[in-house]
Amino acid sequence: MLEGNSASIMQRAVWRHFDLPQLIVTILLIVLSGMMIYSSYEASLPQEGTTLFQNTVFRQAVFALAGLVLYLVVTAIDYHLLITLSRWIYLFILILLGVTMLLGRTIFGAQSWVQIWENQGFQPSEFAKILMIIVIAQIMEQYEGAMESSLPFFISALMVAPPVVLIYLQPDFGIAVLLFLTWVGMVFLAGVRWRHILLLVTVGIIAAPLVWFRMEDYMRDRILMLILPGYDPTGSSYNIQQALISIGSGGWWGKGWGQGTQSQLHFLRVRHTDFIFSVIAEEFGFVGSVLVLALFAFLILRLVRAAALARDTSGRMIVSGIAVMLLIQTLINVGMNANILPVTGLTLPLISYGGSSLVSTLFGLGLAQSVLVRHKDPEPDLL
Repeated sequence: MLEGNSASIMQRAVWRHFDLPQLIVTILLIVLSGMMIYSSYEASLPQEGTTLFQNTVFRQAVFALAGLVLYLVVTAIDYHLLITLSRWIYLFILILLGVTMLLGRTIFGAQSWVQIWENQGFQPSEFAKILMIIVIAQIMEQYEGAMESSLPFFISALMVAPPVVLIYLQPDFGIAVLLFLTWVGMVFLAGVRWRHILLLVTVGIIAAPLVWFRMEDYMRDRILMLILPGYDPTGSSYNIQQALISIGSGGWWGKGWGQGTQSQLHFLRVRHTDFIFSVIAEEFGFVGSVLVLALFAFLILRLVRAAALARDTSGRMIVSGIAVMLLIQTLINVGMNANILPVTGLTLPLISYGGSSLVSTLFGLGLAQSVLVRHKDPEPDLL
């Protein structure tokens, strides 16, 4: 009986450190997601003859609820347990991505989806990018005292390479790049020496021609359209131009929610997924866009705080990896909307429509909470 009471007291003590502001901002972004999905997509569609689950706002709400439940469950799980299971997690990642390569469903030219039931599936690469953070964190903890050597750098590189290649071959260039850059950020924050980073840059420069000619034609076109104004052999720059018109027409205060002409009149494609930031800029203007980016900045700063408070290297690296990934994905999505980065297909975290992206992001934020709530031992007087 005494042991049961002690465990209960310890659980309450752990949850005392729960980061409520992080959760509040997360929910605010999810609410904004529902508003923008409705405005940019659902409001302009005919509703007759459709079922409730075909409504994108309802589906996103279901995904959000499932993701928030997962968020709380992961928070309740001690992240040290996941660290001890990192080898099995890595094996699971490879099997999951391998199955996707063999049996995955092709959508928008990428075989990156596994079908669960009719018209519903999930994107394994979205979850693989979060799970790989756990694997990299375990490696950085294992070799914490050997950062002067090249061992942790090369071992982590060897571990991250197979998932990156498997994701790239789907092909999903955006998530492959995101996972690679997250790894770079994590090893840098772990204390890997500059000479190892410079070696990586040198290898990248040498390998660039090979990578370039191995790219799909549309990938090369997207890069060339960015650096060569007027280059557009396939007409695929149309949506980029519409996105720029959306952003520019918003002015300071925007046209108002549901009043964006580029989205309402269907000039802007994939407006509720990849280019939802353009709709935000058109309907809420410069001020609204800055406020949305401020919410992301606040969320990332809460993660930086959690990383600083982490009690060990594995916890610090998990939260750092989540923060780096969230930052990079947000910057890439906003950058491609503003035509300062190539179009990669990466969504705006927590806002763009997509169940796999939303749930995996909430999974990652739950991991960060798991680290934060355990950054101190339960106080002796509570036991």
